[in-house]
Amino acid sequence: MQDLFKTYQVLFDDHFKNFKVGKAPENLYDPIRYLMKIKGKRIRPILTLLSADIFGLNPNQALDASLSVEIFHNFTLVHDDIMDEAALRRGAVTVHNKWDLNTAILSGDAMLIQAYKVLESYPDPLFKKLFHLLNKTAAEVCEGQQYDLDFEKNNEFNIDDYIKMTRLKTAVLIGCCLKMGAIIGGATQEDCNLLYEFGIEMGIAFQLQDDYLDSFGNSEDFGKRIGGDIIRNKKTILYHMILKTGDLENRNKIKKILSLAGEKLNPKEKINQANKIYIESGAKDATREMINFYSKSAEGKIKLLTINNEKKEIFINLVKWLMKREK
Repeated sequence: MQDLFKTYQVLFDDHFKNFKVGKAPENLYDPIRYLMKIKGKRIRPILTLLSADIFGLNPNQALDASLSVEIFHNFTLVHDDIMDEAALRRGAVTVHNKWDLNTAILSGDAMLIQAYKVLESYPDPLFKKLFHLLNKTAAEVCEGQQYDLDFEKNNEFNIDDYIKMTRLKTAVLIGCCLKMGAIIGGATQEDCNLLYEFGIEMGIAFQLQDDYLDSFGNSEDFGKRIGGDIIRNKKTILYHMILKTGDLENRNKIKKILSLAGEKLNPKEKINQANKIYIESGAKDATREMINFYSKSAEGKIKLLTINNEKKEIFINLVKWLMKREK
């Protein structure tokens, strides 16, 4: 699976070299060039190319769609970093820190426009379908981000709310990428919808896995500092599992740790105490079960596609590979 991903990654990177950003004013376009050159895993554009290829189209014809979703994804990162007051992104200084807040907001807006503009290379009615899908996805991502902000201020949210937020903030873009590739590849409407739902289920599992690894992953393999969510008092799926299944004592303990009162603890002790509660309350095991549930649900969608078993196996292996990832 990793070799297949590498093939699409090279194809996308070659296409990305031809991506032209405006020259002036420099303070509008330089931040875009800066962020786009800090390469992430390119998972979203790769999924678009893979999907088009699976349905029998030369993936080269899906390159502009893959570029569109990658630009859109990076646009969301610029604005997310502002809202999270993040200092680093992919190990580099965030745009709003390297330049300033206003420049980051405006450059992010320009990136969103670029994401739509790239799709203009496709003729109607294909352009209309892709444009409509990206529009729908963009609105849902904004809704998901607002739910995420609301989460930090309101203790009334539950697991169902958290899954809804994850679906909107993270999973719909995964679904969008796969469906774009399928649309361009000429898949039937039913297959396009099934692949979209596959992306949703996989995207939720992917995010829950991130939550889990933040507490119980290996720092070197995960690529992030373990316990970062706990330090930021972030109420991940592990927290909500305690509220649902934990006893009153553990619920009160985790609420205290992930609050201003918990700031009195040194970071290492705060992480150790929170993770101990996650284990003793059963939240750790319950989260693993939920990750497996969404992974299996994603595989179930693939089995319904009208493609041969060899191609279905590629998607199923994709789920397994992503769920085994450690970073």
